[in-house]
Amino acid sequence: MTRWTPQRAQDWWQDTGWICGFNFLPSTAVNFLEVWHEDTFDKETIRRELGWAAGFGFNALRVNLHYLVWKHDRAGLLERLDWVLETAHALGLSTVPCFFDDCGFGGAEPTYGPQPDPIPNVHNSRAVASPGRAALLDGSEWAGFEGYVRDIMRAHAADRRVLFWDLYNEPGNRMVFGPDASDTYRPDFSARSFALMKDCFRWARAENPVQPLTVAAWVTPLPGSTDAPYQTEIDQAALALSDIVTFHAYWDNQNVERFIAYLAEFDRPMLCTEWMARPVGSKIDDQLTVFQTRNIGCFQWGFVKGRTQTNLPWPADLVAQHGGVADRSIWFHDLVDEEGNAYDPAEAAYLREVLRAAAS
Repeated sequence: MTRWTPQRAQDWWQDTGWICGFNFLPSTAVNFLEVWHEDTFDKETIRRELGWAAGFGFNALRVNLHYLVWKHDRAGLLERLDWVLETAHALGLSTVPCFFDDCGFGGAEPTYGPQPDPIPNVHNSRAVASPGRAALLDGSEWAGFEGYVRDIMRAHAADRRVLFWDLYNEPGNRMVFGPDASDTYRPDFSARSFALMKDCFRWARAENPVQPLTVAAWVTPLPGSTDAPYQTEIDQAALALSDIVTFHAYWDNQNVERFIAYLAEFDRPMLCTEWMARPVGSKIDDQLTVFQTRNIGCFQWGFVKGRTQTNLPWPADLVAQHGGVADRSIWFHDLVDEEGNAYDPAEAAYLREVLRAAAS
């Protein structure tokens, strides 16, 4: 199987219709490993919170898997993934699974088993990468990585409950948000991430899925500017290998418009698979309209305030780089609290209005 032609990708998008979704971790999970582990897979919470999302009018969710769960409990992960796909489908939600992720913001390597409680007052303090930085550098489990991708892909290659496959989240991302953010113990693993990303496309295409494949450009250049944000070789390759264009954009409208202008040159459907960070100007009450009027799919981060603590801001210097201030009185991400109450009722009402109009 080869990369989809632009026409095939546009035909898929025409059949799909506008997508507005969210990145999902249930409020009871501190990271994606905890989401999928047998002991902490929380069906009751997942069903309840996906029901809230359907009530808003969302039509898709994006969720990361974890290699270590497949490695230690293959049958269990397959069963739990199928349950999520069916639960979401029954609520009118398509699912975007993601296999690998370099966002180990907590700083620790992933460990199979019980996950620690969040560090108080730290955004995403226990986020662990998949498969993990050490595993990437070691390289001895490459055959396992292939087995993981192809096994899950084979089970769902013709599954219409899967919207598309997001093969790798932010390959090469080295940021740490925890109290020890030094680089002393974090060697550069980006070359291994790059190699794994390219192999993921090859392994996935070998299973001949009916759904498109993608990896998001998590850094998009500003046309005509040599200033940050810049674009890495990994991002360039991700765009060249993907069937559909996906990108991340935690920026204000002016910058997002410039990203869109650059990415439109690829002549493929566009979806922003991560956005919405209020203190940097990425806000539902104005940016959602940009995506909707331009027919660009979007998945906000996240949905329910919980153990990830993503309602708290990124580190102050990173927020400043994105043109904002780390104001802890304003939720950074997330839409509702653990009881389903909207953080901002006016924002929630606007979201419902846009989604209701788009569905009519």
